[in-house]
Amino acid sequence: MNIEIRIVGKSKKYYLGHSFREGKRVIKIRRYLGSNLSEKQLQKLRKRAEEILKQQISSYKIIKDPLKFELGKNDLGLIKSLEFNINLKIKHLSEKDWKLFTELFTYSTNAIEGSEVKEKEVKKILEEDKWPKDLNKNDISETYGVAEAVDYIRKIKEHISLSLIKKLHYIVFKNSKSFAGKLRGKGVEVVIKDNLGNIIHVGAPSNRIVSLLEDLLIWYNKNRNKYPPLLLAVVVHNQFENIHPFEDGNGRVGRLLLNNILIKHRLPPVNISMNNRIRYYNAIMDYQKKGDIRPTIDLILNEYKYLNKRLGAYKNN
Repeated sequence: MNIEIRIVGKSKKYYLGHSFREGKRVIKIRRYLGSNLSEKQLQKLRKRAEEILKQQISSYKIIKDPLKFELGKNDLGLIKSLEFNINLKIKHLSEKDWKLFTELFTYSTNAIEGSEVKEKEVKKILEEDKWPKDLNKNDISETYGVAEAVDYIRKIKEHISLSLIKKLHYIVFKNSKSFAGKLRGKGVEVVIKDNLGNIIHVGAPSNRIVSLLEDLLIWYNKNRNKYPPLLLAVVVHNQFENIHPFEDGNGRVGRLLLNNILIKHRLPPVNISMNNRIRYYNAIMDYQKKGDIRPTIDLILNEYKYLNKRLGAYKNN
């Protein structure tokens, strides 16, 4: 990695640049450090930039096959048997069940991303159209948005497409984000850090978002009748999160895509509960770093059991 200097008028602008090969192409990436920097400032900013560039280089290596390997018959047989043992069936879900699921999913999927709307408040907002006065307006808007998106995927026949991905984002965030329904623009990059400031994920480079999503669509349509639905849904969700195509809101759209694919294959929807937030993030990281989908499958099977209990308790009340 090399420091590059550009003279613009009376200013010296500093960049950290690096070139590497991807197949037959040579990729050049750079990160702006600042202008008219002292040597001390330059070295401090360089250290941070090097870490981000390393993550970006890694993100360029997102390969076309989201599974990263071919599953054997034993693997597929195991996943099919796990699917078969899911006691909850979509054909048995009543309108009351869907209502409870929508409220539960809306609360959980927003809470995972930091919404302060409590589960009981979600119920009041959606059923009674009552807005707690002390809540953030964007949180309230996204409560309505997620519920509307759940209703939307129940009605449509489409499994997955670029337009559907944008549509779901727009439905959820149309009243809270100026970029609702729009993929990250050129130069808009995503870096996710933990509470200690450590970088845990860098989204795909903005100039590769569309091509990587198209690769995912091709993979899904090629394998939709080959792989078990649970596997299809998990791979699409995990690879979508890996790409991170939106400036914000990727988690909620990814979980909607997960459920849309489950529903289209006649499996019931699933809720990722707030209590399993850390396990959920760890499962995604296992996929991103090692291509391991089993932790996400195990989590979803566990969540199905919990949802079954919630629906059973709801029916008995």
